Amino acid sequence: MFCEHCGKELTDEAIVCPNCGCATDNYTAKNSGTATDGHTTTKVFMILGCVLTSLFGFLLPLAWTLPMTISYFNRMKEGLPIGTGFKVCTLLFVSFIAGILMLCEDDIKK
Repeated sequence: MFCEHCGKELTDEAIVCPNCGCATDNYTAKNSGTATDGHTTTKVFMILGCVLTSLFGFLLPLAWTLPMTISYFNRMKEGLPIGTGFKVCTLLFVSFIAGILMLCEDDIKK
């Protein structure tokens, strides 16, 4: 097996190229999928943010927490990456914990 970027020979178990650091086919096969435990936890905290906002009668914040939660669910379902701006806005306006989890997780790559 050879690296697609630099051409260096790799072992069959290699996840990243030791020469250039690029991910190999083993990495993408191992990390492919639509959701991980981290994504599920993030979804739970985003839902909790929406529920708590609505329970306390804050209708104006619910106007952005609900669409952000739905957008996150759709992006995870389709395997699309989440931008840093969205992650920071989630941290500030929806759920602090969900925002931290988003900033720490890797984006899904197809």
